[in-house]
Amino acid sequence: MKTVKEVSELTDISVRTLHYYDEIGLFKPTEVTEAGYRLYDDKAIEKLGQILVFRELDLPLAGIKLIMDNPDLDRNSVLAKQREMLCQKQQRIERIIANIDRMLKGDYDMDFTVFDETERRAMFSDMLQNMNESQKQIFVDHYGSIEAWEKHIIEGGSDEKTQKNFAKLVEWYGSKDAVKESMKNPPKSEVFTAYQNRIGSIQKRLAETKGTDVNSFEVRQLIGEYDFVARQLYQVEDPKLLLLDIARGYREKAELIDGVDSIYGEGSAKYIGEAIEAFYLSSR
Repeated sequence: MKTVKEVSELTDISVRTLHYYDEIGLFKPTEVTEAGYRLYDDKAIEKLGQILVFRELDLPLAGIKLIMDNPDLDRNSVLAKQREMLCQKQQRIERIIANIDRMLKGDYDMDFTVFDETERRAMFSDMLQNMNESQKQIFVDHYGSIEAWEKHIIEGGSDEKTQKNFAKLVEWYGSKDAVKESMKNPPKSEVFTAYQNRIGSIQKRLAETKGTDVNSFEVRQLIGEYDFVARQLYQVEDPKLLLLDIARGYREKAELIDGVDSIYGEGSAKYIGEAIEAFYLSSR
């Protein structure tokens, strides 16, 4: 058995912090002597090691306690997800370091690669496999052929602008794997159309409330519905970043503003954008 001071020296966690973990029920001593001294056995120290791993992953103490206390939660799944996020962060940091190294050598050509050629080929194959003929025809009409579309994705996908768009997808979906998975398992065409129609209906109802305070219950309820449908349509866990980007486009991109206003009336794009931003950014 080890005393709280010995555990503190072993783990580099202050005695005060260990006392606090005890108070909130996160990490309790194996036993407390009659004199009030906390003692910890090897199993307790092993548990503390797990807690420290979760702390390094920036999980809040309340979340860690939930994981540690709930046997139904799969700790390995939580760790695997956190590991994935850390690996992605590591890759971004490595790219930034590589770019800095090139700049120090006088080479100012930055590497913005998010999805490499192999990944883009796999993503194209998944998209093609999961499209119906009418969906494919849209790209054939635009690019001239499936082969020309593939060439655009594979060869054109390496430029900085496209890779920044890929980075935006990763931000929306939370990870590269989630982006790839969405392309492997898109919603069926009839479901996709139904969700698109529903979003059109929501935007129409929002446009009809133009002039109403964007923080009103009526408007917030419509954006809440928009949030729900976006989750289903785009298969993202949290559509906040995606919808905020849409809102920004409704304020700044002339082609989007003109398109929305031509359907729902002048000023509709600006109002819908403001309603989305109020829903996600204002205090509730």
